[in-house]
Amino acid sequence: MPKPKKLSPKYQVWVDARTKFRLSHAQIQMARELGLNPRKLGSMANHRQEPWKLPLGEYIQELYQKRFGKSQPENVQSIEASFKAKKAKAKARKQRKLAAQEQPEPPDTF
Repeated sequence: MPKPKKLSPKYQVWVDARTKFRLSHAQIQMARELGLNPRKLGSMANHRQEPWKLPLGEYIQELYQKRFGKSQPENVQSIEASFKAKKAKAKARKQRKLAAQEQPEPPDTF
């Protein structure tokens, strides 16, 4: 039985943060678009110790609302889906590049 392919570490950190802090796919996408560091989310998520802080999910939504003027992204994708789409795009680009190299260029006529 083949092992399932893992995500690259760049994306795996976000998946781990999603499970650890119980965030939705939309909240993770918002955090990525805001440029938040997934390793630093723990310092923002201590609303039980510091009651004046918002819960992390609500805090991310509020920041996104302030920056982009909308409540959530129009196209919500999970990390896994965006990773697959990126891989497919790279594969298609590589195939186009190989096809272009195989075709001889027409001679220049002036």
